[in-house]
Amino acid sequence: MVNVHCLNNIASVGLDLFSDDYNMESSYEDAQAVLVRSAKMHDMELSDDLLAIARAGAGVNNIPLDKCADKGIVVFNTPGANANAVKEHVLAALLLASRDILGGIKWVEDNKDDADIAKSAEKAKKAFAGKEIKGKKLGVIGLGAIGQLVANAAISLGMEVYGYDPYLSVNAAWNLSSEVKHIVNVEDIYKECDYITIHVPALDSTKGIMKKGTVIVNCARDVLVDEPAILDAIKSGKVAKYVTDFPNTTTAGQEGVIVLPHLGASTEEAEDNCAVMAVKELRNYIENGNIVNSVNYPNCDCGVCASAGRVTVCHKNVPAIISKLTSVMGDAGINIESMDNKSRGDYAYSVLDTGSAITEDVTAKLSAIDGVIKVRVVK
Repeated sequence: MVNVHCLNNIASVGLDLFSDDYNMESSYEDAQAVLVRSAKMHDMELSDDLLAIARAGAGVNNIPLDKCADKGIVVFNTPGANANAVKEHVLAALLLASRDILGGIKWVEDNKDDADIAKSAEKAKKAFAGKEIKGKKLGVIGLGAIGQLVANAAISLGMEVYGYDPYLSVNAAWNLSSEVKHIVNVEDIYKECDYITIHVPALDSTKGIMKKGTVIVNCARDVLVDEPAILDAIKSGKVAKYVTDFPNTTTAGQEGVIVLPHLGASTEEAEDNCAVMAVKELRNYIENGNIVNSVNYPNCDCGVCASAGRVTVCHKNVPAIISKLTSVMGDAGINIESMDNKSRGDYAYSVLDTGSAITEDVTAKLSAIDGVIKVRVVK
């Protein structure tokens, strides 16, 4: 039985995917697998029995990634599961920044007792007039799962879209509209675009050369934008509007800023998608030893084990560990039928499929190798 603990409410459509081999009533202290959304884990103890943490969402700044890696705890996230929800949120942000819809709504609320409100509105509405986004230039910085959806949707809305991503993947490129202008120098976006939506860190060196009257949308991360500098740019007229999905005391209530209460991924569909993906990642790791969508260990997918045994090893990315692993197997008379090893920065992961079962003695010898962090017999 595998103990699972949820630190936050996780959509039942995901939790229902766990089989009877999983105990969903486990405490955090006894858990081998943890599901989390927004709970902050940096000050929480990490049990030696904890194997994996799955974040039902993309951001993982609430999880101590290095501390987890040092203990052989694989951390997963769910990239793309909430992409459509955030895309729609970004589009709403563009429209809110272009037309003073919020100001108009506030006027109606303030004048609700006016018996002739319809006539008064005709006189007042010019104060809330804005611009159309059709024909305007949108710069999308970062063309990952969300950025590419935003870029494609903006093309459909008649915008001229400039996309910048020095690490654009082949899959992302295939999914991107051919009408998106691929920009190799981010400065061109800052100079040319009427609207900018940020999905990777902004570059300090380009902030001073933005086109006058630019609208900046940040539905990605609060730390991506130097907000005091943005407020100064609004006062000078350099920036027309700043829309952020991350409330804080710096921006809340400031002139020229629209602050939304972190609603980007807050849809039923996104929460369901994240829960389903997170549970599937955990089960694949627990049952097969496969790592897909980890943020602190390398991805390593060996499929379902067809041999007599499978053992996985979380270890430091240092020389000679592989030879030491195979030597232990050889000395024990265990044949390695297939093996995969992947590395990511200071850490690495190895999967060994064997022709016979792995004994406790072999597991102990593997664990004793200098640089090995955690050994787990999957089968």
